[in-house]
Amino acid sequence: MNKNKIKRLRVADDYLELVRKFPLRPIRREAEYDEAIEILKDLVGRADSGLSSGERDYTDALSQLVGIYEDANYPIEHELKTPLARLKYLIAQNDMNTTQLGELLGSGRGQASLILNGKRELSKANIRTLADRFKVSPALFL
Repeated sequence: MNKNKIKRLRVADDYLELVRKFPLRPIRREAEYDEAIEILKDLVGRADSGLSSGERDYTDALSQLVGIYEDANYPIEHELKTPLARLKYLIAQNDMNTTQLGELLGSGRGQASLILNGKRELSKANIRTLADRFKVSPALFL
């Protein structure tokens, strides 16, 4: 077997392993949604150390399915179109201020201010922290 074909098989194996764990199909129940969120948290948590192309493809597809479910069942995702708008909404709903956001993210008030003003993107670590704090899908901030 040539090297490229072996690489494609390995990618397919990574992807197929994830599909066996949680098939990519429409999410219809809260229990399926909860399971999908846990899988996404794991994948996003490992993204800093690098995901295979199969894992990235699976993450993208599962994020879309989660987004569809959230749009249908949770109005915040439907009404607030951007990750920044969603973050601002969650901060307001939790009576947080810029300083508290900075403390949560471990980056200080200045960095939090840059994020809230759209001058700095959320990092993968920020997304994990926010998803855990607000008990939402990491996909909400992507």
